[in-house]
Amino acid sequence: MNRRGSAENAGRASEMSVLKTENLSIAFGGLKAVTGFSVEIEKNQIYGLIGPNGAGKTTVFNMLTGVYKPTGGRFFLEGEDLTGKSPVFINRKGIARTFQNIRLFSNMSVRENVMVGLHSASKCDPFSSILRLPRYWKTEKALREEALALLHVFGLDGEAETLSSSLPYGKQRKLEIARALATKPKLLLLDEPAAGMNPHETGELMETIRFIRDRFDMTILLIEHDLKLVSGICELVTVLNFGTTLAQGRVDEVLKNPDVVTAYLGE
Repeated sequence: MNRRGSAENAGRASEMSVLKTENLSIAFGGLKAVTGFSVEIEKNQIYGLIGPNGAGKTTVFNMLTGVYKPTGGRFFLEGEDLTGKSPVFINRKGIARTFQNIRLFSNMSVRENVMVGLHSASKCDPFSSILRLPRYWKTEKALREEALALLHVFGLDGEAETLSSSLPYGKQRKLEIARALATKPKLLLLDEPAAGMNPHETGELMETIRFIRDRFDMTILLIEHDLKLVSGICELVTVLNFGTTLAQGRVDEVLKNPDVVTAYLGE
């Protein structure tokens, strides 16, 4: 088979999945932070990425969102190679994320936080925005209504004009997810969404993640240390340890893997 034919077949294979990574790697000087990370995530899956602290999980997210440029390997979103592209480009193509430490705009209202995400897909031109032409006000009105509709989905519409910093922790998590969804992603990356939550809040979060998958037809990749949450909502999981893949497959099988148990609990 010629080179062109091989490339076309590879492209068709990548189109079968929402996310596909091929030996994704990154090194900082002599330190290999992640080596040979390969995964394939199908549409509507909730996929887990777990491992001990320092295993390289957030580094993977940083490569997938353009914060870090991989030093090896490639990754595809619905067959399109996004390796090494800028964070803005990758977000516009359809990858959005949340962070382990909530990063809301604390001096903005709940509605304004969501509108920031909506503005990334806004069609209003800079000229109309600068001069505050009628098109700008029409666009702003539509975005305010769209933000309120999205907040309603998460039960936050009643606090739309409240400062985001005034929300309780669990609602701040929901707001951060709502803001990420406002960019209309194809793939949502959740970085330790249950961090700092009590068992009741974690239970609500599990239902929220399932709801997002079903309501928004979403594919989700999540990093999480709470293995009860992982086993409760993820179909498949990859375990990283010291930047390399330790195990991969069905959650119930992987969590019984002796090497995985040792990585978490020690000898």
